[in-house]
Amino acid sequence: MNGPHDVGGLMGFGPVEPEVDEPWFHAEWEKRVLGMTLCAGALGHWNLDESRHARENRHPADYYSSTYYEIWQKGLERLLVRHGVVTTEELASERSLAAGPSEARILTADRVPATLRRGGPCDRPATTEARFAIGDRVRTRVINPHGHTRLPRYARGKVGVVEAVHGCHVFPDSNAHGHGEQPQWLYTVRFDGTELWGADAEAGVAVSIDAWEPYLEAHPG
Repeated sequence: MNGPHDVGGLMGFGPVEPEVDEPWFHAEWEKRVLGMTLCAGALGHWNLDESRHARENRHPADYYSSTYYEIWQKGLERLLVRHGVVTTEELASERSLAAGPSEARILTADRVPATLRRGGPCDRPATTEARFAIGDRVRTRVINPHGHTRLPRYARGKVGVVEAVHGCHVFPDSNAHGHGEQPQWLYTVRFDGTELWGADAEAGVAVSIDAWEPYLEAHPG
């Protein structure tokens, strides 16, 4: 999916201006959105990749006019409706209109620290040999999928060098849509700025991205 979140290299968005001493949250409601997202995710109805896709798969006008945690809230609402936890009528009325589903997995406050420490490891045992090694030159595939992908638009059809091999990990392109984990080898690939953005790229700039093996092809030379 070529979504609005994928803005690397696009003009018109202005410079990145980090906020000095930026707080974790800019409003109290943002804390609640994060908490709801964690608790709802613990129900087990969806995975991390589906959750990320629900946030990114939005109309550009909606995405760009929303703050970070507004996007999180909208993504959570979409997931809750999709999986039958709430209805669109309940969201509109901001209250429960009927008994909800009985949930077997509930994240209580006392379990939050241990759950966050445990995280959600996405590494999986390898069943094949890695196709690439550190130092190999590779070219990313040119794809425009309708579904989820972690290959940025600005890095498609570009030549880079493998700088790390991370083993096999859940493949988000399939996992986000309920097609199984389909673990694939994961690499870090480094690209020179001029390869990504041409002669006008800032001198000395390089970008490294994590890329699953299906994104890559061998490049001679």
